[in-house]
Amino acid sequence: MTGLLARNRLIALGGAGALSFLLLPTASAQQAADNTVGVTALQRLIVGAGVEKVAIDTPQSVTVIEQEDIDEAQATNLGDVLKRIPGVNTSGSDRAFGQTFNIRGIGAPESAGEEGRIIVTVDGATKFYEQYRMGGFFSDPELYKRVEVLRGPASSTLYGSGALGGVIRFETKDASDFIADGQTGALRLKSGYNSNKDGWLGSAILAQRFGNADFLIAGNYRKADAYETGDGTIISSSDFKAWSGLAKGTFKIGEEGTLRVSYQQWDSDAPDQDYAQVGGPVMGGTVSGFGTVDRHVIDRTGVVSYENPFSDNDLLDLKLSASYSDTSVEQRNASGTIVMGGPFTCAETNLFCDTDYGYQTWQFNAENTSEWQGESWKNYLTYGWQTSYQRRTAEAVQLSGGTDGITFHPEGTDFKTGLFVQDEFVWNERLTLIPGMRIDWHRLSPGDSTGISEDSEAFAFSPKIAAQYKFNDTFSVFGSFAHTERFPTIDEVYSTSAFMNVYLPSLDLKKERANNFEAGFAISGYDVVQAGDGVQLKATGFYNRITDLIDNNPAVSGFGFTNAPGYMNIANAEIYGAEVELAYDSDYVFAQAGYAYTVGKDKDTGDHLTSVAPHELSLTLGGKLPQHDLRFGWRARFAAAPQDSCRRSESIVVCAGDSSQGSTRFAEAFNVHDLFLTWKPGEGQFAGWVAQFGVDNVFNQQYKEFLHNEPAKGRTFKVSLSKQFGW
Repeated sequence: MTGLLARNRLIALGGAGALSFLLLPTASAQQAADNTVGVTALQRLIVGAGVEKVAIDTPQSVTVIEQEDIDEAQATNLGDVLKRIPGVNTSGSDRAFGQTFNIRGIGAPESAGEEGRIIVTVDGATKFYEQYRMGGFFSDPELYKRVEVLRGPASSTLYGSGALGGVIRFETKDASDFIADGQTGALRLKSGYNSNKDGWLGSAILAQRFGNADFLIAGNYRKADAYETGDGTIISSSDFKAWSGLAKGTFKIGEEGTLRVSYQQWDSDAPDQDYAQVGGPVMGGTVSGFGTVDRHVIDRTGVVSYENPFSDNDLLDLKLSASYSDTSVEQRNASGTIVMGGPFTCAETNLFCDTDYGYQTWQFNAENTSEWQGESWKNYLTYGWQTSYQRRTAEAVQLSGGTDGITFHPEGTDFKTGLFVQDEFVWNERLTLIPGMRIDWHRLSPGDSTGISEDSEAFAFSPKIAAQYKFNDTFSVFGSFAHTERFPTIDEVYSTSAFMNVYLPSLDLKKERANNFEAGFAISGYDVVQAGDGVQLKATGFYNRITDLIDNNPAVSGFGFTNAPGYMNIANAEIYGAEVELAYDSDYVFAQAGYAYTVGKDKDTGDHLTSVAPHELSLTLGGKLPQHDLRFGWRARFAAAPQDSCRRSESIVVCAGDSSQGSTRFAEAFNVHDLFLTWKPGEGQFAGWVAQFGVDNVFNQQYKEFLHNEPAKGRTFKVSLSKQFGW
């Protein structure tokens, strides 16, 4: 496998050189537009990186997933949508309650506050959840029409300090996505089935327009039994039932103003599930050793936003929003079983108490863009203010040993407020300069149940500068530097105990600091193989130096009583690598490729960071038959073996040449292949129907994602059918 990836790297490098040679004499962008060039994935519009621009012209690694990609994947969870993006992985498990995200080696549910190192938003509302042995994001792919992934710390300027890994922006569906020109309403009904294991989806969307107001109501029900791996193993607690819904109103205010009000909810009631939805170092990657529990998870998001471009005033382009996020987990009837003994009662450890966990976040954003321009230049100045108030709760229905708090899930509040400014200067449509800076202040306050009275306050400073230069319509280069600082979370500072051992709060934790350097080039070409086609290539190299990285304190990783804090700062860590994206589109053929090479180490000890996934290559090759309304293709992923040579021997992980003996990251190199077919008639008696077929893991491979703790699904047949009515 290592040899295969080495050959792939040589092919990619050689292909880039050949491509640059081929593209130099190609048509200009304007000529391409006149020839109706196919729009590739790298030409999709990016709206979350400041002034709207296409991905190929953004001096940052960004990827956009559109509605077509989401539908084509027939995704059961959001990890199915993101896993082919270079440098992006899911972490934890494929269970409905066990999924988090990882970007460029940052993000793992068992390590400190990893969820806080990647900022996740839904229609601008920041989502965050952290609980022992649980995932961090609960939702359904059917709610969304678009996902943007902005990789690296440069996104901290606009989204908040501490985005060491980057930002993931989810955008929900709108009524206007379904109402056709000349009509006032639409109804779309959809059903789907997958064979592994008897997964069903039912979905209905109603969109209606009344004058200047659009309304959308969407409801989804999804269920599945526990899935099978390639060798026929049943993965416990991967079965689920979940309802989700979205209500959204869009109102035109005045000539150009737009007011949006939305509410979405995801609800899953799961009795007798494994307590651990993700594995952990103690358990060697398994989950069943913690016994079972009944869980009811509800995730709510409400957003009110207003925007107005004020076309007659260059100094105003206003965006305002207020949002509320509420994620709650009701936990009952834990069996109290664990491999070291038991069963245990709530009186012996509050780990197994009946408890209601939750995070509630209120957030306000205000942003404006002012524009100036001259004969050969344009300047866009974006500035604004963000503030949020987050409350973490853990209310025990049964009290543990006379205490009134869950000490390993301490209650408290986190108040943040920040000011930011970012300038985009464009000269002669060739040189783009993007400096920016952000100042944040936060205060952590422990809840009364913790028995701690000491607040934690700090400032964070996040400056950056990025530049891109286009030599011509074919070739451009870019580079950037970004610094960001992440505040410790409530859990990291105030957590004081874990099962069968006791440790102190980590009141002296320092904020994490990251310096990230990026450089790369982009190549675009048109009419390369045939008239009207388009091809783009973007390559990025990065180096991220992280100081005072927060991690679990090894002094308290065993069992017994200690006098050490639960978390500590690691002096120096580094993550570096490269990402390559290639996209081609034409009337009859399309293709995409993505390659990620990432290395992460403790700079002082040389140990590999166990949250960094191996090198991976993803490929998509497809065809289109417009006369038959068909689109079809093949997708493949080739992943290398772990860099730290971790191997499992009788459930104990041994990492050759590495001191991190507690790693759960046993994995092997794998390659997995999928097929897909979409039939979408544009006219005639079947207009409005969409049928989609797919086969995931065609060869029924037994494999495991590096950042998961159980093997992935075996061969899975998928089918969905939808019909849209309009009036």
